Amino acid sequence: MIKYIAQLGAGGISFCQRLGVSGIFLFRVICRRPRVLRLTPLLCEQIYVVGVLSLLIVVISALFIGMVLGLQGYNVLEKFGSTQELGQLVALSVTRELGPVITALLFAGRAGSALTAEIGLMQTTEQIASMEMMAVDPLWRIIAPRFWAGFISLPVLTVIFMLVSVWGSYLIGVDWLGIDPGQFLSNMQAAVDFRIDILNGVIKSIVFGFVIIWIAVYHGYYTVPTAEGIGRATTKTVVYASLAVLGLDFILTAVMLGGW
Repeated sequence: MIKYIAQLGAGGISFCQRLGVSGIFLFRVICRRPRVLRLTPLLCEQIYVVGVLSLLIVVISALFIGMVLGLQGYNVLEKFGSTQELGQLVALSVTRELGPVITALLFAGRAGSALTAEIGLMQTTEQIASMEMMAVDPLWRIIAPRFWAGFISLPVLTVIFMLVSVWGSYLIGVDWLGIDPGQFLSNMQAAVDFRIDILNGVIKSIVFGFVIIWIAVYHGYYTVPTAEGIGRATTKTVVYASLAVLGLDFILTAVMLGGW
């Protein structure tokens, strides 16, 4: 019994230690003295790598999710004679929940894992140690551009996901199932509120992007410099980021809907 209690205590101490190290690491990245002229080219490059290269999977996923929502929603609403409310159903589902959450999960799986593996490989090949020997700050040169690129990219990808999903449901509902396009669009416009629905979804994506990119760069920077260590760090990034997104989604939803 004492052995299990000791193991539980050791695990708790280790978790608090890692949490403290990650917090200090984040503080050092955010509070770096800004060098706008030097950082801008690096930031643009990382926005392309992190954001633009993630665009294809986001657009394709959004299109098919919107089409599936259109089909499923139509079959459900048809039982109640309310098929004209399909636009409202899809728009509210996408802007409030599906858009921010699914985009964040896709972003964690694609961009987050790539960043962890890239930074971990730099640690393994001692590129970061070489920068420190040449008096180049790796937090400024390596971490900061990737951190801010992910923070900027995810909200933009989320908005694109929302638009493409609604368009996919429009294709199914109007062009295939024959819903009147005026009813589809007018009901959607009347039901969706910019502040409550769209803005809250964007706020969720900002929080998700911050947490995902923090987890990704932290695990990459502090990875064990071996091939096995990089694999474990990449796996931890995807798992921890996905769990963080789902947990934060519940908290943010409760706060935004006035549950707390």
